[in-house]
Amino acid sequence: MPSVWNRLSVLEKVVNVLREVTPEPPRHHLGRPYATAYQLAIALDTRYPEVARELGFEIGGADTGRHNSLAQYLGRQLSTRIAREGDMSAIEGAFLSGDHMVALEFVDAHGGHHASSLVDSGFPLTMFRLRPVEGRP
Repeated sequence: MPSVWNRLSVLEKVVNVLREVTPEPPRHHLGRPYATAYQLAIALDTRYPEVARELGFEIGGADTGRHNSLAQYLGRQLSTRIAREGDMSAIEGAFLSGDHMVALEFVDAHGGHHASSLVDSGFPLTMFRLRPVEGRP
């Protein structure tokens, strides 16, 4: 039986979500903005709620009382797939340092707040963006 990732075409859904991230200023040398795993989880849950429902995950964040979340799942899956596919991946990842950060909070489409559980944890936050297209940053 195929995994939820494959059966629900989660990668394609994540790529669609990343295409909708607020674009960079035209032709800016830094290229597309990154989205944290939390931002991806919120956008994915808003546009494709069947993914979180099928996996049995909430978006995630501090004080949820759960150790597994949609944000954690997406970060782990994307990181693993980027490592395995290398330059062939449509998505690239990076870390956002938690240094000098006391809070990082996200708001979902229903007004729910999700505070990052990684702030002050010693672990950086994962973030992702579409890989630059040839001839464009």
